[in-house]
Amino acid sequence: MDQFEKSVEVFIENAGWMAPFFFVLLHLIRPFLFLPVIAVCVAGGVVFGFVHGALLSFAGLLLMSAITYFLLKRLPRFYHKMTDLKDRIFPDRTLTVGQVMLLRIMPFVHFQLLCFYLMDMTKSFKEYMYYSALGLTLPAVVYTAFGQSITEFPWYLTLAFLFVLIALFLAIDRYHKAGPVQQ
Repeated sequence: MDQFEKSVEVFIENAGWMAPFFFVLLHLIRPFLFLPVIAVCVAGGVVFGFVHGALLSFAGLLLMSAITYFLLKRLPRFYHKMTDLKDRIFPDRTLTVGQVMLLRIMPFVHFQLLCFYLMDMTKSFKEYMYYSALGLTLPAVVYTAFGQSITEFPWYLTLAFLFVLIALFLAIDRYHKAGPVQQ
């Protein structure tokens, strides 16, 4: 991952004023290169700094969410593949918006699958983009600011962080099941 970050840093530094455009484009082609979100956001923080890196990561992730929405609507085969993946990972389970937002923070959780869940929970593109923007703010900021620190944690701290996120996920699930039924 260090080599990836260094090569992205060198490429973007040589790109000059087009660097932000290339960085957002990197977010769009990231799924085809099998790059995790955290790696791209960390690279943005290293190259552009915290504020610009977080803003550019947010823009790239939000654009990727919009593209995923339209791909899921327009390509039935892609939609069915996401349905199959959803059934394999979380069979017979519905997630809340809060749980999807929390899953967005967890490294290496399938980005398009979370978009699929969010799309199923919302009624319109506008509502989908609203919740996408809310759900992508925290990962863009956290990964950009603390991403490098998280990846440099010893294995036991990384594992502890993962367990805290899982506990929060389960607490939201328990609260959702115990609370009044939403209509």
